[in-house]
Amino acid sequence: MGQTLTILVLLGASLVALLLVVFARREARAERDAGRREVELLREDAQARLADAKRREDLAHEREKEVASDHRHAQQYARLLEERAAVVVRDEKRLAAERARISQDRAKALAEVAQTTPEEARAELIAELVDSARHDAEVKLRRLERRTEATADKRAREILVEAMQRQAAASSAEHATTWIELPSDEMKGRIIGREGRNIRAFEALTGVTVLVEEGVNAVQLSSFDPERREIAEVTLNALVEDGRIQPQRVEAAYARAVAGAFQRHRAAGLDALTEAGVSGVPSEIVDVLGKLRLRTSYGQNVLAHLVETSQMAADIAAAIGADVELARRGALFHDLGKAFTHDQAGTHAALGARFLAEHGEEPLVVNAVAAHHDEVPQESLEAVIVQVADALSAARPGARREDLDSYINRMENLEKLVLEHHGVTRVLAMAAGREVRVIVEPEEIDDEGTQALARTIAEHISKDFTFPGEIKVTVIRELRADAVAG
Repeated sequence: MGQTLTILVLLGASLVALLLVVFARREARAERDAGRREVELLREDAQARLADAKRREDLAHEREKEVASDHRHAQQYARLLEERAAVVVRDEKRLAAERARISQDRAKALAEVAQTTPEEARAELIAELVDSARHDAEVKLRRLERRTEATADKRAREILVEAMQRQAAASSAEHATTWIELPSDEMKGRIIGREGRNIRAFEALTGVTVLVEEGVNAVQLSSFDPERREIAEVTLNALVEDGRIQPQRVEAAYARAVAGAFQRHRAAGLDALTEAGVSGVPSEIVDVLGKLRLRTSYGQNVLAHLVETSQMAADIAAAIGADVELARRGALFHDLGKAFTHDQAGTHAALGARFLAEHGEEPLVVNAVAAHHDEVPQESLEAVIVQVADALSAARPGARREDLDSYINRMENLEKLVLEHHGVTRVLAMAAGREVRVIVEPEEIDDEGTQALARTIAEHISKDFTFPGEIKVTVIRELRADAVAG
């Protein structure tokens, strides 16, 4: 039994070994088949690559043959171009020599005919061309200047007219009288008082004459002092409103009117700033500005003139692209010095500029004020605009007036001043003194001297004659030749 088991075990082991051998052979055969297939694939790939390399080598040989052929053709073409270029250069040299010979022959022939050398002829031609070009340029320049002047003058007139049209203010001329409306005719009796004591007390306190007319429900205050007349107006209005008029109440009302003058000045100054559109002004300047409400120049209210000038200057500055606020501010302050001329020495332009500088006003505004009568040079375009706006406001119709005696005196003084100049035989002051026509002796003043004389007279008038606006000076020289026949 034990041997049989051993034999069976050995047989099983032999069978297993046999199976293992069979499996090993089968795997070896599979590996060999796989290796053989791989070798065949590698052989096929190598053959394909070898064929591709041979094809590329053949293509390279063909390309080399083509390049060599192209190179030979290029060399042949280059040799042909060189030959043609040599022929062209040779022909050009021959033609240049021929042209030079012909030009020399022509120049010699022209020189023989014109009896001048080519250099001289060339210089003469260049000189003629330069003169012609200069003449044409001068003619065109003169035309351009006339066209530019006409255009600029037209545009300037449009700007000034537009600035004046925007100011719809009525005539600002002031008078020496003020009318006070009364609620009833009975009030006239109260103003006069018993035996005239009320009216006498009123006139003694205010320094103003009270005119009472029959048939008119109003009284008239007459005085050449606008400040006195304004205080009298406030006093009388207060008395009329109260209704009880007697010397003691006249004194009390007068005291209140005098005390309220400062507030009226400040209120007028603030109203002027608002109307002109100016802000950021110190209170000291506002107070001085308000005082000008009682100041007149040739009948024109100075404060109204300042507001109007400020508005005109702003319109002009906006039209030409200048600094609107600077022009507006300088124009509003340009006559500020008229508040000091009664108690300080100096022109109103210089006094106003100094006052503004002391109170921190910017330099360009100070210069615009100081230069608006050409007392100092103008440092900005806005200063020129202020001067123009000042002249516009003063020159517009109805702005200023003066009585007949003052007018005649001013015209006579103007004519006398111009007659002092050498060569002047006759002077005519025209257009209310805004134009002066001067007739001179033709033997003493020549044509060139008329322009110099006009400038000299204008400078003399500006220096020694006080006038509003501008005065145009026209010098006339006329030469007449007489002869008698027979």
